[in-house]
Amino acid sequence: MPRTRIATAQPSATDVYALGRDPGESARLQRQSGELRPDSAALLDRVGLGPGQAAIDLGCGPRGILDLLAERVGPGGHVTGLDADPAHVAMARQFTAQRGLGSVQIVAADARRTGLPPASFDLVHARTLLVNVPEPTEVLAEMVRLARPGGWVASLEPDVEGALCYPPHPAYARMWELFRAAFGRNGADPLIGRRLAELYRQAGLHQIGIEARARVCQPGDSRRTIGPDLVRSLHPAIVSLGLADQDELDALDRAVRIHLGDPRTLVMPHLSFLAWGRKP
Repeated sequence: MPRTRIATAQPSATDVYALGRDPGESARLQRQSGELRPDSAALLDRVGLGPGQAAIDLGCGPRGILDLLAERVGPGGHVTGLDADPAHVAMARQFTAQRGLGSVQIVAADARRTGLPPASFDLVHARTLLVNVPEPTEVLAEMVRLARPGGWVASLEPDVEGALCYPPHPAYARMWELFRAAFGRNGADPLIGRRLAELYRQAGLHQIGIEARARVCQPGDSRRTIGPDLVRSLHPAIVSLGLADQDELDALDRAVRIHLGDPRTLVMPHLSFLAWGRKP
């Protein structure tokens, strides 16, 4: 007899998101919108988004770049924000209402299979989304599907191998060791930034551009503590995997923040890769 293949349900988008779901992570994402705003604006400059066009921000979280996109498309344009987390959908709707962004619509859907019509957008954008999912090619294929012929796909993604602080500190090194082990538990790749051009080529995009940015964070810059902030979001995963107990995590968090709080410590949290490509 032929074997019967049993279909297995694909894990939900919120289940595979590497950084988990909690109020602390939502607050971090809101801070990130401001922290990465200059890089996101530069990325939009590369693709020339303009008035009257349509854009979508996949995995927009509580805010994403919805306001930046609304500014660019101006009168007559339209922006869609999409996220799978109901809490983030509600927060994004509240944000757009408070800002009076009438051209922005927020929808709840999985970025891997949005259910939206194909060839609907002049720009399909994602920021720090591909890094958080185990199969980024699935999201990228959907991004290409949603783009109009001649439209653009654009991403901003990190590569954490370049993370450094100087002088070095053993707690900082241990923190990143735990981060890599826990973050990659479902197959997410914290080094995805360097892979973007290759992934874009494999997805069939043309006129691909890549820019890498290194940021040295000055004292008082909230991005200075992105490492321990990310690890805080991963505390439940780290403990459940048996990589460290909560006492060690609390001690590491204190030690790292004290070291990063010293104005003499140089901090570069990661490289950021901006990528853009055009759909034939």
